[in-house]
Amino acid sequence: MTFPIDYALRLRSLWICWLLAMLFHVELGLMPLFHGQSPEIESHVDAAQLPLLFGAMLGYFLLPLLAVLLIAYAASDPQGSRRWRPWRRLHFWFSIVYTITNIPHLIADIVVPDSRLGQVVLMVVLVLLGLAINLEGWRWWRQALPS
Repeated sequence: MTFPIDYALRLRSLWICWLLAMLFHVELGLMPLFHGQSPEIESHVDAAQLPLLFGAMLGYFLLPLLAVLLIAYAASDPQGSRRWRPWRRLHFWFSIVYTITNIPHLIADIVVPDSRLGQVVLMVVLVLLGLAINLEGWRWWRQALPS
């Protein structure tokens, strides 16, 4: 007996892992504070632009949370997957954008003169999780297409 693959469950799990890795990436960046060191990296962002940057980071964290919720609703809709097909397509492209944005961040963490190995490892994990989300998102989207 074979069972259908629950791509939505895989996606929810991957996004939650991605969010936890992202939070740990931020937390690890602040760890020097607990040892009397400064976590500051030379910034090239004008102080007047910081509220916009902080708002963008808030959105960057909140959108995957919204994606997890929408995936759960789509997977549990008793009316089936047809009405959620646009969301499945949008989710796939959304996940591609997140993966693409993590690649320059990984490169930046590598080239920063005082980068820490833990931060680079976490960014590698985030990129790999992003690629897995892309793959499962593609499969979930394609699963909704009529045969």
